[in-house]
Amino acid sequence: MNDHDRRRYLTVYLNDHLAGATAGRARFARSARAHRGTETGRALDHLHHEIVEDRQSLLHWMRVLGVPVERPLQYAGRVGEALGALKPNGHLVRPSPLRTVIELEGLLLGVQGKAAGWRSLRELALTDERLDAEALEELVQRADRQAAELERLRRAAVRDVLGG
Repeated sequence: MNDHDRRRYLTVYLNDHLAGATAGRARFARSARAHRGTETGRALDHLHHEIVEDRQSLLHWMRVLGVPVERPLQYAGRVGEALGALKPNGHLVRPSPLRTVIELEGLLLGVQGKAAGWRSLRELALTDERLDAEALEELVQRADRQAAELERLRRAAVRDVLGG
C-alpha cells in the first residue's frame, strides 16, 4: 500500500472516530441530564466531562498528524445521535425504565470503540515519532476505566429493571 492510500485511510478512520466522539459527547450530556440527582446521573456527568476532554485529545492528535476535520461527517454524527434518542422501548408517553439499560449499553459500546481507536494510534506511535505512545497509553487506560464504570452502572440498571 502506498503512503497516499495510508493517509487517506487514516483521515477516514480518525474522522469516523471524531464523529463517534461528537455523538458520544451529546449522548453523555443527554444521559447525565436524564438521570440528574441520582448516583447514575452523577457518574454520567463526571464521565461526560472526561468524554469532552477525550474528544479534544482526538482533535489534538489529528492536528499533530495533519489530518483534516471533515465537517459533514461530524454533522451526520450529531443527527444520528439525536435520532437514536427517539427510539421507543415499550412506553408511548413516559420514558421506559428499560431506556437506562439500553442507553448504558450504547455508551459502553462507544467507549469501547474509543479505546480501540486509542490503541490503534498507540500502535502507530511505534513507527511515527509525531505520536506519544505514553500519552496514548494514558488515554487507553482512561477509556478502560470509563468502560468499567459504565459496566458497573449497566449491571446495576439490569438488576433494577430486569431483576436478578
